[in-house]
Amino acid sequence: MGGSGLLAKRKSGSVLNVIVHILIRRENMGRFIDLTGQRFGRLVVLSRAKNDNDGKARWSCLCDCGVTAIVQRSTLRRGESKSCGCLKKELAAEAKTTHGMHRTPIYKTWSDMKTRCLNENDTNYKYYGGRGITVCERWLEFENFYADMGDKPEGLTIERRNNDKGYSPGNCYWATHSEQQRNTRINRMIRYNGKKQCLSAWAEETGIHCDTLRYRLKHYPPQLAFNM
Repeated sequence: MGGSGLLAKRKSGSVLNVIVHILIRRENMGRFIDLTGQRFGRLVVLSRAKNDNDGKARWSCLCDCGVTAIVQRSTLRRGESKSCGCLKKELAAEAKTTHGMHRTPIYKTWSDMKTRCLNENDTNYKYYGGRGITVCERWLEFENFYADMGDKPEGLTIERRNNDKGYSPGNCYWATHSEQQRNTRINRMIRYNGKKQCLSAWAEETGIHCDTLRYRLKHYPPQLAFNM
């Protein structure tokens, strides 16, 4: 009888443990929190995903960059997951750019200037680096370029005084669109009284209509064309 009683108690204890486990599991299921639609950093939760191999809950999330990522619920709620991974990459890139200006207009001007002069795969290389237009050694560092040129004025672009020379402090200034157009290689440069400039600039200076001046210069030397 004693042995039978002990066995009965063990069975009773096992049944009790099973019941307690079931009750705890039901309680945890009752505390399920739906994260659908909630935002965590750059991530917006779309739907429940399959648990990982350890049984941990996961959610399918859409990142602001457009990438879908499967993320553990625990890392979302603790704030450890804020993007698909793009945020980490951006922060790493910013850390390498110590000046913190890589998204500014002046930085883009500097980057574009180097690209068209140094990158043979750039579509504009043939008009710049391909014909010998260079960036001076000092301006290969953004900090030096910024120190010399300052912030980019709104509506202006970087221009070279001598169109056949490279980018350097002594040859560059901020120009309007019309000034830049005048300085292109396709403009006809006219020398008169020791001064050389394009047709439209001479028309402005002399008050002679551009078409009239063009006609005169086509048929007469500058000394006559400017004094008829």
